[in-house]
Amino acid sequence: MADFSDFDLGRGSRRLHVHTLVQLRWLALLGQAAAILFTYDVLGFSLPIGPCLLVVAVSALLNVALRVRYGRVNQLDERPAAAILAYDIIQLTALLYLTGGIENPFSMLFLAPVMVSAVSLSGWITMMLTALTIAAASLLTATHYPLPWFPGASLQLPLVYATGLWTAHVVSAVFIAIYASLVALEGRKLADALAATERVLAREQHLSQLDGLAAAAAHELGTPLATVTLVVRDLEKQLPSAGPIAEDVALLTQEVARCRTILGKLTSLGGDDGNILDEMTVSLLLEEVVVPQRDFGVKITIVEDGEGRQPVSRRNPAILYGLGNLIENAIDFAASEVRIIARWDANFVKLIIEDDGPGFSPDVASRIGAPYVTTKTDRRAKSEEGSGLGLGLFIAKTLLERSGATVSCANLPPPKSGARISILWQRAQFERGAKLPAAPPERALG
Repeated sequence: MADFSDFDLGRGSRRLHVHTLVQLRWLALLGQAAAILFTYDVLGFSLPIGPCLLVVAVSALLNVALRVRYGRVNQLDERPAAAILAYDIIQLTALLYLTGGIENPFSMLFLAPVMVSAVSLSGWITMMLTALTIAAASLLTATHYPLPWFPGASLQLPLVYATGLWTAHVVSAVFIAIYASLVALEGRKLADALAATERVLAREQHLSQLDGLAAAAAHELGTPLATVTLVVRDLEKQLPSAGPIAEDVALLTQEVARCRTILGKLTSLGGDDGNILDEMTVSLLLEEVVVPQRDFGVKITIVEDGEGRQPVSRRNPAILYGLGNLIENAIDFAASEVRIIARWDANFVKLIIEDDGPGFSPDVASRIGAPYVTTKTDRRAKSEEGSGLGLGLFIAKTLLERSGATVSCANLPPPKSGARISILWQRAQFERGAKLPAAPPERALG
């Protein structure tokens, strides 16, 4: 099992890029300045333009400071990002206080920092910013400068209307905070799970490459070792059979034989022909993933039911890891037996993994294969680091689907008990890249 205990589960995707934040703040400040000048110069409404432009200017200076302090590729930690968003709420509060308070139509911009926080920052920070937004809206409902209006006239809105605006802002802020946080959390979980999948696949490919390199090294070292063996044998014939030199030659002969044994083991790591892209029949594929699982007290039965020659595929770390993980999962839940059924015809290749355990529980049946969904209690490695994160089935399913398979999970029909996982490939997809003889006549796969 892969170890995901040190994997960053969501935190890495919560950092805001300084460049993006600065760009958004420049856009907001330009919009604020344009709205103030348009209201004052074009519409001719009365408002304290000096203090308003001062508030915008202070925010512009903060933007310049952020640009000087950080580079374009820097990311902000949660606390600095939260501080900037909190300042934006306070800045907008000051601007709205000078221009009509909660009655100003632009008061809806309170929702922007809450949305950014919900998508990018943690839940408790979003809650704090939401509370700050509610407090600011309450203050602007209670006290503020008059809403800008034509000179010599004033626009007084009823208190019940202002209260309605406050209620709308509070409900909107809370709803957006919860809704956006949940959506962003699901996205972060999926992104982290996919990253874990890439990590596992890279590890399996690295191990396969190591096997191939070991086999290649054994092949290259075989020739000079054979030469050393011939030289040692000649020395044995030419030197006396007794004495210190003879003992040294005997020791050298023994070590040469040991080196040949070691090289033979290295050659076997790379497969029968030492090629990391060697081809595997369905039988060989199943045997390779089943062998490591046979010593855990559960009977593993392999049934082959196919038409014509067996499908042949290239050695694929994704398929090997995915099938091995599914079989391991079946063994963990099985009462006494796991059955693996291989079927194939001219069009399809299908593998079915069944166990006689309790099956998938109803609360996870509809979410099988999603990241971080698990009911697993591994009886072989309950204390294993990284177990129980709910990534195993997701990673196996994702890797197999990347190889072209369709993976489906269900419980066995009554009165049987247990789970069934079916993996189906188009035969051409499964055999992609392998050197094959002519295919047999077509027949539908049962």
